[in-house]
Amino acid sequence: MATLPAASPVPLCVDLDGTLARTDLLFEAFFALARQNPLALLLCIVWMLHGRAYLKEQIAKRVTLDASMLPYNTQLLAYLRSERSSGRELYLCTATHGTLAEQVATHIGLFTGVFATRGQLNLRGSNKARVLVEQFGDGGFDYCGDARADIPVWRRARRAIVVGSRHIEAAARKVNATTIFFDDNRHRLPLALKAMRPYQWIKNVLVFVPLLAAHRLADPLALRDACIAFAAFCLCASSVYLLNDMLDLDADRRHVRKCSRPFASGNLPLSWGVVLTVVLATAAGGLTVLLPAPFAAVLAGYFAATLAYSIALKRMALVDVFTLACLYTVRVIAGGAATGIMLSHWLILFCVPIFLSLAMVKRYVELDAILREGKAEAAGRGYITQDMSILRSFGTASAYLAVLVLALYLNSPEQRLLYSHPPALWMLFALTLFWVSRIWMFAFRGRMHDDPIVFAFRDRVSVAVIALCGASMLLAI
Repeated sequence: MATLPAASPVPLCVDLDGTLARTDLLFEAFFALARQNPLALLLCIVWMLHGRAYLKEQIAKRVTLDASMLPYNTQLLAYLRSERSSGRELYLCTATHGTLAEQVATHIGLFTGVFATRGQLNLRGSNKARVLVEQFGDGGFDYCGDARADIPVWRRARRAIVVGSRHIEAAARKVNATTIFFDDNRHRLPLALKAMRPYQWIKNVLVFVPLLAAHRLADPLALRDACIAFAAFCLCASSVYLLNDMLDLDADRRHVRKCSRPFASGNLPLSWGVVLTVVLATAAGGLTVLLPAPFAAVLAGYFAATLAYSIALKRMALVDVFTLACLYTVRVIAGGAATGIMLSHWLILFCVPIFLSLAMVKRYVELDAILREGKAEAAGRGYITQDMSILRSFGTASAYLAVLVLALYLNSPEQRLLYSHPPALWMLFALTLFWVSRIWMFAFRGRMHDDPIVFAFRDRVSVAVIALCGASMLLAI
């Protein structure tokens, strides 16, 4: 008797967003569009009125994603390669627009065909189930997904393959008893906190500078208002950090360290980032009602400037560092607006060059890291490694200009109105000169943190310098 050939295994259909790729390509394309043409985002509202499929089509026409840089589920990829090597047909079946889905399929190189959103059909949920049943028959395929939207597909599949958390697996088992589970449960709250970068909040202590300069740290009402301003800036800054990371996905994935950030790595969904951005910005705005109206205006200006920086200004050489210097200075101005303290022109004249120098340290350190990696330019920035020498010159000049402003202030009539023993302030001059010199020496040696202000509060010598500066001011008072 002749031996019958073994029956071919049923096709395996694989979802893309959140399953094969640990991200959502609609959000990826949306933020890529925002990065290349922010004004086009206004059109998204109009496109959305025509339906989700139309929105995806219009965005896909205008952006190109690098499929090789997307964060893929390596465990699932290994399984798919094993299935493909055994002769099984694999199909990419996704709600992502076909243009983008085809790019992913080409990069992966495992799929026989692609089912995706095209025209007016958004291939999600029941629409996806109907298309697969028409193609392969009821129960004639296995389906791999990650969300409750996949339940209609699992109901019609021969076997459910689930990527995600246990509650998604439980939902799949209710409609399909034959289930394979790939655990991809990530602890998202710690990741969300990490993406908010709370360690950067230390920069917002600059709102207390006007209190310190005016000798009003002991004023309980002024101190309370400064603390509220500090909290508002922390929330506002974190909302912008989240937005910045979502706009910088491609550049971060090409960076040796930033590729591990929650959004770039795919460990935190972009949908979480959108919600958190709105919540944090709204909470920051809510705190402004507790403070004088000028503070709300300053905070709104800060948010607008940081948004412009994230979208466009950080890609413009020199414009970016001047913007950073202004953003640092705005924190000082906000402290004055929150407490009603009139800022001295000496304070502003000191802040701008010192913060410009620190911004240039930040860029210098980034370029130094890129040079050590053997690269020639910074992805998503307007600099090349040859700019390091000029940045070092500009940065050190700005630092010593700030020290010069401080020296002029120490010889001015204004300081005699605030201090009983002005000679004690000359220690402040010497310490500042030492500190800025040390910051640039560390940057030159490659020992500087990405952000010099964060470095200042972590470095023991810098903390000692800050303490001695405070002691100098107390002695002078």
